[in-house]
Amino acid sequence: MKMKAAVLGATGMVGQRFVKMLSENDWFDIECIAASKRTAGTRYGDNDLGFEYPDDILDMTIAETSKNILKEYDIDIAFSALPADVAGQVEAELAEKIAVSTNSAAHRMDADVPLLIPEVNPEHLGLIDLQRKKGWNGCLVTNPNCSTIMLVMTLKPLMDAFGIKDVKVATMQAVSGAGFTGVSSMAILDNVIPYIGKEEQKMEREPKKLLGSFSNDAVSFATFGMTALCTRVPVIDGHTESVFIELERDATEEEFTEALRSFRGIPQDRNLPSAPKRPIELRDIPQPRMHRDLGNGMSVTAGRIVKVAPRTFKYVTMGHNTIRGAVGASILNAELLKELEYL
Repeated sequence: MKMKAAVLGATGMVGQRFVKMLSENDWFDIECIAASKRTAGTRYGDNDLGFEYPDDILDMTIAETSKNILKEYDIDIAFSALPADVAGQVEAELAEKIAVSTNSAAHRMDADVPLLIPEVNPEHLGLIDLQRKKGWNGCLVTNPNCSTIMLVMTLKPLMDAFGIKDVKVATMQAVSGAGFTGVSSMAILDNVIPYIGKEEQKMEREPKKLLGSFSNDAVSFATFGMTALCTRVPVIDGHTESVFIELERDATEEEFTEALRSFRGIPQDRNLPSAPKRPIELRDIPQPRMHRDLGNGMSVTAGRIVKVAPRTFKYVTMGHNTIRGAVGASILNAELLKELEYL
């Protein structure tokens, strides 16, 4: 039976992609499209949309985003593309009753909220037991920052195989990561902007939670060093990252490469609809225009692997920031919730 879904923040860039991808996913039916007061009550198709949708989606009336949507709609799960300053309260209120899978940063570092990449840390869903203990009948699961996802997808197999002592990463992030109005054309054309507000802090904190160990209803954060420098570049979609990593145990380039190539997780074992067959695709020179759509945008690409010193390597990774890094990540999280019977 399909899950009945609501999309919160459905008129923004990420929200529109939520509607697009959910309308094409056989596990979900969109029952409610919600946005701000400004567009509430309007026909979805009468708004400025960047994708093509079925007529029944275009004809839907936008609801106002609040916990009150549960009084008007029969919903199993809400997908949130809300800005963090709005998401915090609304998501928690909805999670008291239904499941919430969110791309928002509002609850990522909460002690009782799984920060989830299904291939990386599915055991962290055990934190949902803490949510149920405080009286929630639903649950709240969040995916990481888009750049964090690309990085940690490659760090996980390396950590399992060799251990990690230190990571340094410089990102080259697409303009779509800032939303429709996030970066003006005059600012980004013929330019690189070597600063993205709060991005470096997210990338330096989130990997340690994602790669931390779960026991006794808590996540113990990983202890490797983590340094990030984030830049915005004139690319539409696809974040690229240059990574420098020091391992705890030495490896050859062949062993390093094979760890990435052979990486698989529960989504691949269970054939979840949104899961790519190969979470990590290897290419000599990863490039957004060439490789962002691999695995329907859900694969991360890695390449330019070079051993520079004992236990020390450099490589490049990239992925589609609004699919694997945002919407697809939240949808895959929801599929895992259902597969493991949390819904």
